[in-house]
Amino acid sequence: MRNWIVAAVVCASGAAADPAVLAAVNAERAAAGLPAVGYNATLEAAARAHGEDMAANGFFDHAGSDGSDLADRLDRAGYAYCFGAENIAMGQRSLPEVMAGWMGSPGHRANILHARAQEVAVARVTGNRWVMVLGAPC
Repeated sequence: MRNWIVAAVVCASGAAADPAVLAAVNAERAAAGLPAVGYNATLEAAARAHGEDMAANGFFDHAGSDGSDLADRLDRAGYAYCFGAENIAMGQRSLPEVMAGWMGSPGHRANILHARAQEVAVARVTGNRWVMVLGAPC
C-alpha cells in the first residue's frame, strides 16, 4: 500500500546532499521524540529533477510540467516506496530560512515529522527553489 502526502508553501531556496540538511531535519525530529532519518541519493534525484523542471519551465507547484505527481516521480527515479512526502519552497536564501518556513507550516511540518519517514533528501535549484522528499522503502 502506498501512502503519500503533499504540502506546498510559496517561500524560497533549497540545498543538496549536505550534512547540514540531514542535521537540520533530524534536529526537528529529535525535538519531537522521533527517530532520525537517513539520506537517500535516489530521493535527491527525484527532488532535483522536480526542482529543475520547475526552474526550467517557470512554475512552482507539486504537479510537474508533464502532470506528474510525487508518486510518478518516485517511480521514475526507481525508488520502491511504501511512504513518500514532498515539501517545496521558493525564495528562501538559506537552509535555516527554508526549514523555518517548513516548520512554521502545519502541512510541511507534518511531513518532516511523519513517523513513517525513514529517508530524506533536499535539492536547491535555480531561483532558490527547494524540494524536500521524504520516503520509506518497502
